[in-house]
Amino acid sequence: MDRLAALLDHAERVLSRLEQTLAPTAPEPDWRAAVAFRWRKRGQHAMLQPVRTLAPIQLSDLQGIDEQKRRIERNTRQFVAGKPANNVLLTGARGTGKSSLVKACLNKYAAKGLRLIEVDKADLIDLPDLMDLLESRPERFIVFSDDLSFDEGEAGYKALKSVLDGSISANADNVLIYATSNRRHLLPEYMHENLSYQHTESGEVHPGEVVEEKISLSERFGLWVSFYPFDQDHYLRIIDHWLQAFGITPEEAQAAHAEALVWALERGSRSGRVALQFARDFAGRKLR
Repeated sequence: MDRLAALLDHAERVLSRLEQTLAPTAPEPDWRAAVAFRWRKRGQHAMLQPVRTLAPIQLSDLQGIDEQKRRIERNTRQFVAGKPANNVLLTGARGTGKSSLVKACLNKYAAKGLRLIEVDKADLIDLPDLMDLLESRPERFIVFSDDLSFDEGEAGYKALKSVLDGSISANADNVLIYATSNRRHLLPEYMHENLSYQHTESGEVHPGEVVEEKISLSERFGLWVSFYPFDQDHYLRIIDHWLQAFGITPEEAQAAHAEALVWALERGSRSGRVALQFARDFAGRKLR
C-alpha cells in the first residue's frame, strides 16, 4: 500500500508539471490598439481583447455622488502618478454610478498612461497569469470586475483573495483591482451566522471562524466606497443634467419632472440609471 501511495503521489506531481508546461499562455496584445481591454477565455485559450469604443462618460456627468467621486478620483490620480494607492471596493445601491465612476476615471487619465482591463467573475481564476503579463509593462493598469459576488466554494474567490494580499510574491506596483458589488462582503450572509459563536452538538469546532472567513476578502481592499439610494431631489438633478445633455432646454426639463417621477415610481427606483433611461426616452420623443 505504501508503494502504491508513493506511486500515485509521484504520478500526480508529474501530471501537475505537464499541465503547467502545456498550459497555453496569453499572447502579448497590441497595447497601442486601445486603452481598455477585456480578458477573454475560450476553452484553454485566453487573450486580451481590445475595446475599440469606450463609453464616453465623464466625471462631470455623475451627479449626487460628489464624495464618492472625490475619493475614487484621488486614489486613481495617486496611482497614475506612481504614488501609493489602494485596491478599491465600490458597494451599495444599484444604478448609483459605481461602474460609471471607474469608466469616467479611465477617460480622464488614459492620456497619462492609465489602462483598464475588465475581467469577468468566472475568469478571476486567471488573475495570476494576467498579473504576470502586466507587471513588466510601463502603463498603469486597473483590473476591473463589475457586479462581483461569490457563492461559497467558487474558485475565483481564492484567486482574488490571493492576488489582493495573500500570495508569496509581491504585488505588481503598476496594477490595482477595482471591483463593484451590491454586497459589502461579496459573499451571502445568513441570519443563523449571527449565532455562530454558540457551539452546537453538530456544529463547527470554531464556529466564529465562519464569519471571519466571509469578511476576509472584502477586508483586503484598502479603500471601501459606499453608494446610497438617491432621494427625490438628487434624482431630479440627474434628470436635469441628462435632459440638457441631450439638447432639452432647462424649461422643458423642469416641466418633465412630474413625468420623471412617475417613471421612477413605475420602475421602483430613483437611481441614476433610471434617470438616464428616462432622459433618453423623453429626449427621443421631444427632439425634432
